[in-house]
Amino acid sequence: MHYIIPKEDLRINETAFRFQGEEYGGVAGSFFWVFTHPGRGSTLHRHPYQEIFVLQEGRAIFTIGETMLEVAAGNVVVAPANTPHKFTNTGTEPLQMISFHPSSRVLQEVLE
Repeated sequence: MHYIIPKEDLRINETAFRFQGEEYGGVAGSFFWVFTHPGRGSTLHRHPYQEIFVLQEGRAIFTIGETMLEVAAGNVVVAPANTPHKFTNTGTEPLQMISFHPSSRVLQEVLE
C-alpha cells in the first residue's frame, strides 16, 4: 500500500510532527520532524533502540550520556540505545531536524 501523508496530519504541537509506522500499515520506522525555537529543546529521555537525528537547519547542543556535543546543520547525530539524551537549540533561528526511531512506534522513557 502507498501513502502520501500531508505534514499537517502528523502535527502533535506547535513545533513538532510525528510519524508512527504502526499507523501506516506497520512500517518498521517512526520519526519526529521538529522546528524548535531558540533556547528550547527536548527533556532528558531514552529509548530501547538508537535514535538518529538529521539536522537540516540551525544549531543544537546534544547531551548524550555524559557527553555534550555542539552540532550544526548538515550533520547526523546518533544516540545509542538506552542512553539518556536531549537537545537544545543554541542558534538564533528555529532548529529543523528529523529524528528517526527504528521502531513502528516511538518508545520513550522521560527522565526529567
